[in-house]
Order: sequence, then C-alpha cells, then structure tokens
Amino acid sequence: MPDTPLLDQVKFPADMRGFDIPRLKQLAEEVRAETIDAVSVTGGHLGAGLGVVELTVALHHVFETPKDILIWDVGHQCYPHKILTGRRDRIRTLRQGGGLSGFTKRSESEYDPFGAAHASTSISAALGFAAARDQKGGTNRVVAVIGDGSMSAGMAYEAMNNAVEATRGQLMVVLNDNDMSIAPPVGGMSAYLAGLVSGGTYRGMRKIGKKFAEHLPRPFKQAAKKAEEYARGMVTGGTFFEELGFYYVGPIDGHDMDNLVPILRNAAAITDRPVLVHVVTQKGKGYAPAESSADKLHAVVKFDVVSGKQSKPASNAPSYTKVFGTELIKRAQRDPSIVAITAAMPSGTGLDLFGQAFPDRTYDVGIAEQHAVTFAAGLAADGMKPVCAIYSTFLQRGYDQVVHDVAIQSLPVRFAMDRAGLVGADGSTHAGSFDIGYMGALPGMVLMAASDEAELAAMIATSLEIDDRPSAFRYPRGDGVGVDIPELAAPLEIGKGRIVREGTAVAILSLGTRLQESLKAAEALAARGVSATVADARFAKPLDEAMILRLAREHEALITVEEGAMGGFGAFVLQLLAEKGALDAGLRVRTLHLPDVFQDQEAPFAQYETAGLNASHIAAAALQALGVEASRAVRA
Repeated sequence: MPDTPLLDQVKFPADMRGFDIPRLKQLAEEVRAETIDAVSVTGGHLGAGLGVVELTVALHHVFETPKDILIWDVGHQCYPHKILTGRRDRIRTLRQGGGLSGFTKRSESEYDPFGAAHASTSISAALGFAAARDQKGGTNRVVAVIGDGSMSAGMAYEAMNNAVEATRGQLMVVLNDNDMSIAPPVGGMSAYLAGLVSGGTYRGMRKIGKKFAEHLPRPFKQAAKKAEEYARGMVTGGTFFEELGFYYVGPIDGHDMDNLVPILRNAAAITDRPVLVHVVTQKGKGYAPAESSADKLHAVVKFDVVSGKQSKPASNAPSYTKVFGTELIKRAQRDPSIVAITAAMPSGTGLDLFGQAFPDRTYDVGIAEQHAVTFAAGLAADGMKPVCAIYSTFLQRGYDQVVHDVAIQSLPVRFAMDRAGLVGADGSTHAGSFDIGYMGALPGMVLMAASDEAELAAMIATSLEIDDRPSAFRYPRGDGVGVDIPELAAPLEIGKGRIVREGTAVAILSLGTRLQESLKAAEALAARGVSATVADARFAKPLDEAMILRLAREHEALITVEEGAMGGFGAFVLQLLAEKGALDAGLRVRTLHLPDVFQDQEAPFAQYETAGLNASHIAAAALQALGVEASRAVRA
C-alpha cells in the first residue's frame, strides 16, 4: 500500500478545499499512487485516470461538488474522482461483482450526477443540468470534462452549438487534450496568457472596450469585435470555440497546479457566456511504464506495480477479435476492393492488424459511429466492399444510419459486431445485448452469429460474397474455443444452419457461442436418459426454416439459446412456428436469452449464471419443458 498521509485526511472533497497549492500537489501525487496500486489489483482503465489526477484535484478544490455539477465524459478516467469522493475504501473492488463500476454511475454516489461509458455525452448532459438550474432559479455551477478524442463526435458540437441559447448562467467545458495535436506546446508564456485572458482585469477591460464599441458606427463595432477575437484566437488557438459562442481559455498545462487552480477559479467566475478551458495533459502521467507504453496502458489487467508487467493468462486459442483481423487480411490480399472502417477502436476491433497490412485501405473515423456507417454506405454505393467493425453497443449510436443509409438502399455494407453479448467487468454499458433484435428487424439484412473461430472465419467469407444487401455477423469478447481454422474458410449457404448432435426427445437450437454450453447440456441430459439434438442456427436472419420446422416435428420440446436480449432470435423462431402452425401439435418451446435487466459487471461465468445461460440452465429448461410425464422423455 502506498504511503498517503495527506490523502488519509481526505474522505470527501470538502476536506481539501482549504489546502494551499503545495498540499494540493502532494495530494495529487498520493492520489496517483493510490490509483496505480488499486488498478494493479483490479485491472481496468489506467492511463486516462493518471492523466487527469491534477485536474481532478483542482476541480474538486475549486468547485463545491456535489452541489456544483461535475460530469466526466466516458468516465473511464474517473478512478481518482472516486478516490476523492468517499469511495476510497472500496476502490479495490473496481469492476468486480458487487463492487464499484469502472465508470461514473448515478446509483453509486451523489458525486456522479450523470452516468457515462459512451463518449461525447458530457456537454449535452451538462447543458441539461445548466438549463434545469436556470429554470429553478439556482446558482450552482456546471462543469463537463471531455477528452479530445470525444470531441471527434458530432454530438459534442451539437451541444456546443446549442449552449449559448440554452443556458443563461455559468457553464464550463474542460477540454482534456491528451492526444490530439490541437494546440502548440504548453509553456510558461501560454500559461501566463491563459491566466491573463481568464482574469478579472482582462475581462473588465474587455467589457469597457465593448461598451465603448457600442457607441461606434456598426461597421466599426463589427470590426472591433472581430479584431479582439482574432487577436486572442491567434495567441491561444480558440477562434473555433469562440465562433460557437464559448469564451476560450487556454491552452494550459493540466499538471501545473500553480496555474491550473487560479485559472479554473477565474474561469468559474465567467457567467455571461459558456467558457471552454483547454487543458493539455499527458496520458499515463507519473507512471513510467504507462508513459513509455504505446497505448499509455489505457486498459490493463492485474499488473506488477514496479515493472508494469501485466498478469495475462496464457490461452490455447486466439481471441475472436484477432481471428477477425487475421481473416479479413487474408480476404483483402485476394480482393483489392475490401476496405475496413473503425470508429476510434482499431486495436479493440482487430483492425490495427488490418491497418498494418493495408494502411491505405483502413479508415479510422474517430468516435463517430453515425458517420462511419454512412461513410461505409458511400463506399458500398461506388462498388467497394466496406467492412464496418464496431462494438455492438456502439453500433446502437449509428442505428438510424444503418436503417436509412444502408438497409433501405440495400447497400452491401458488412457490419462486424465485436463484443456481442456479455462483457464481464465492463458491465451493462458495454454489453452487446440488443443487436440481434435491432439488426434482425431490418428487411433484407443477413444476420449471423459465430459459435466458434472457424464459424467466424466462414461468416466473414460469407459477408464478403453478399453484394446485393447488407449483412452483419456478431462475435463475443474473449478467446475462442480452440477449434482449427481452415487456411481459407468457405462461405456458408445463406440461411442454412447445421445439426451438431442428433437426438430424439428435445431439440436445443443455439445461436452463437452458447453452442458449447448447449452441447454440455445435451451430455447432462443424456446422463438423465434424455436424448437431445443440438443445432447451430448460424443465421438469425434469414432463419433456416426447413431445419427449425423439422426440429419442431421430430421433437417434443424445442429450446432456443442466445446471448441477446428478449425479442431477438427466440422471438423470431416463435414467430415462424406460430405462422406455420407448428405450435398447434403441442410442441413445448422455451426461449433462453439475456434477462430483462441491465446486468452489472461480474466475472463472465457468474454473469452467465445470473443470466441463466450456462449448461445447467439449458438442461433444466429442457427437463422442465418435457415434464416428468413426457411420453418420450427417456429414450435411448
């Protein structure tokens, strides 16, 4: 455990508001040490949090949280914030079952006024809080902290464009610039200028100048306004934000507490218009292994604090993400029309591998899923074969574009939906729970779910052969099951599943990676004298109607299994059975799917246990459907 004498005195932000700058600096170093030590135990997002330690301390020192609203965009940088807001005693439960969330969460603390985990929402939410304050006649202050990566999403600019009109009081946006080169290097001069333009003297002179300009003829008034904004913009780089109606302050060194605190205090006093404070920080700051790492140790598993070496268990199978990247490269080597698109997640989706092989055919559009989808639609409309790799949960943000720009026009965009299903420690905000329902609802969509690595390879090949309509394939987080992958997988026949195990009493129809648990369930049923067929549906749309109707005719019970929300594959199968009259003969159907709740973070096995999707649950559902009086429940 790190030595933290000053942090030990701080349970809530109010305990540090009387600290002078030297003590704030010491507190920041102790918070950094505590963050490193905690994440070494739990794993999680490290680099982003280390980069905002001083900023976090300064914000809680200057603002009267929780009365003043502080919103963190994404929220993956909030571990120092949690340490300072009454949750230090639980910080080593981060991302564990029953523990602290890895993101901000309203139900967890009054210091988390708005939950997050997806990017670019903070300014819109902060504007809502500011407007609510104005409506109620309040005087509290509202701050949104947004990273430069999140500024690549259109939603941030939609909010900024509306800010001047929507609020009459104080609103601050802190732009945490830790990656993009949107400002010159920060030094003593820029810190001096930032302090100058945020200070009362400058603003007082500016008001006098504005009053004087009001008496000038209109052309001179406009010229004076433009001259002032241009001069300040040339010095500080804030012309763009000024055009959106924000008073720009910066750039300032986000690790220099001597300048950071007074500038934040000055900026907090600006109430006549929204203010943007441009803070430059270093991701991974203060921890050598993070500073030297290419990704600044953005997300880590448990690690050794001294060396930074992570404790990653060895695997006998590649991750599904790596299989996707590798297989796409194979196909692209044979087909120059294949291009790949990601929305700021090249390594997360495996497209970093593709990008190394084909840098000119890889497009990272930033955190802009809507743009990614329509961009892919344009590529497809002009004869290219775009593969749009986006996490299932993030693709929700581009759904309107999937419908209007892709599906209605029957454009052959291929959607690779990573992180489909439950995602363990990342919890409900990152779980890919809904894509089967929302993609399966679209006319013409071909929707597949891989049960293992070889099936994923075949589905990639299948999607690239479809040239008259959109297609999508889903695959989970984590490693595969260890099956061999062909050198070049053959495409599947559209809408055709496969029988994996033949039986007679009950049919288990699985979509996706619960197939292995379905096979274990069949073994457990066999031990009870119940013969089970296991089928891999492969396609949620179009369904293999012939196979499903055959299973319905030849078995007394049919169990569907999917790692998706209610209203997905099981609903599609029930619709088919009802339309074809297959339920009239007394077929007993049970649909197993994710529960109708947002599941919190937990170890994967425990999440499946909660969801009722492990082998024991599948077997129990089959026995319950058959009943003890079932005429064919016991059959050789």
